[in-house]
Amino acid sequence: MYFVYFYKVKSILLISIFIVQALHMSGQENQTQTLLKVKALQEKKAEYHRRTNGEVEGYRVKIHFGADKSKMKEAQSRFSSRYSDVATYEDYQQPNWVVTVGDFKTKLEAQELLKTIKGDFPYAFIVKSRVRPAKLN
Repeated sequence: MYFVYFYKVKSILLISIFIVQALHMSGQENQTQTLLKVKALQEKKAEYHRRTNGEVEGYRVKIHFGADKSKMKEAQSRFSSRYSDVATYEDYQQPNWVVTVGDFKTKLEAQELLKTIKGDFPYAFIVKSRVRPAKLN
């Protein structure tokens, strides 16, 4: 009888060890798969930022557009002197020189700036644009 009892305990112990090892190996495999997935996502994000120069869809406020480059520079300078914490961007869209300001995720955020500057730039309006996330407000 002692032999049967010992055999059963030994069998249960061996089965338990086998199950624990299997679970441990399964956990390691899951962890390895998770790490590989995370690495793949990081690589995809890096590739996306390389292709888009780190820009995403967002909004800016257009404060000037016209054919005269000196007036464009004057508008940009006037804005920068009053609102130095907001980024300005100049662009040539034939036949006009354009100045846009800010980097906003939402139209509502751009609207707040528009309200602030409307006295100084009465013809300013919000435009959809590619914005730089590092500078997002």
